[in-house]
Amino acid sequence: MKRTVLIALALVASSCARQDEQRIVAFGDVHGDLEAARGALRLAGAIDDQDHWIGGELVVVQTGDQLDRGDQEQEILDLFERLRIEAEAAGGAFHALLGNHELMNARLDLRYVTDGGYADFRNVAEYDPSDSVQVWDRSSASFRSSTLAEFEPHQRARVAAFMPGGPYAKLLAERQVILQIGENVFAHGGVLPEHVAYGIDEINSSAQAWLRGEAELPSVLSGSNSPQWTRLYSDDPDSAACSVLEEALNALQAKRIVVGHTIQESGIASACGRQAWRVDIGMAEYYATRTEYGGSVAVLEIIGDSVRVLN
Repeated sequence: MKRTVLIALALVASSCARQDEQRIVAFGDVHGDLEAARGALRLAGAIDDQDHWIGGELVVVQTGDQLDRGDQEQEILDLFERLRIEAEAAGGAFHALLGNHELMNARLDLRYVTDGGYADFRNVAEYDPSDSVQVWDRSSASFRSSTLAEFEPHQRARVAAFMPGGPYAKLLAERQVILQIGENVFAHGGVLPEHVAYGIDEINSSAQAWLRGEAELPSVLSGSNSPQWTRLYSDDPDSAACSVLEEALNALQAKRIVVGHTIQESGIASACGRQAWRVDIGMAEYYATRTEYGGSVAVLEIIGDSVRVLN
């Protein structure tokens, strides 16, 4: 009996040590720039020159906003989906989260789509101009019923691809809004105490059901305080904002949060006593001449309590 107990304790200790040694790499918004995405993945040690997974048990988290502002969105989405499958088969994981731009496209808010972004999806989905759609009305912050005929002919294929129930909306439905790995929480914008109270699993499953065309968009995913829109921890958070973060992290029994969404002009940066890490550095070509750090590639590496920037 004593020997059995000792073996069990040894296995628990080994498991804890293994979890502490797990290597996690996170990177931020790529906005239609395939080379930026590849650069981050190679810097992380996740892919080879043929874009196949070589990370083994590595865990990679991309914090959302693969869409808009660039022309290579379909290639990025397809690459990320393949890497999700390859990583799982190798004992690792690749998580691409839902950012505000993914949900904007599903709401048919097309303000940031490029001409190439329309052309990229022209042969993805079959549709009829009379097909019904739900269009987000920003002025009333609600959906209104319409048809594909409302959109310009060159826009309709993309709308059919991303509207809830469309082929790329269903691909996005495989993803999460909020992800927790051990003591690390990942989201595009942030996680507030009210999100924790609502339920992280409920937020994720509700978003996924909506993208599949099976339910309405939950109210928790609308507005400036939603997990994909809040900038509370990113825009130079004060002590009050840091207290909110500490409350959310304590409720999740977590030590830190990693977010994208808000460009950090000087590169990946921390706040709130290193409890918040901001990984959106404007890697996409769109930002190359618009921000100080734009167009550069960097990732965040987490191993237990060790957190460092790789660039």
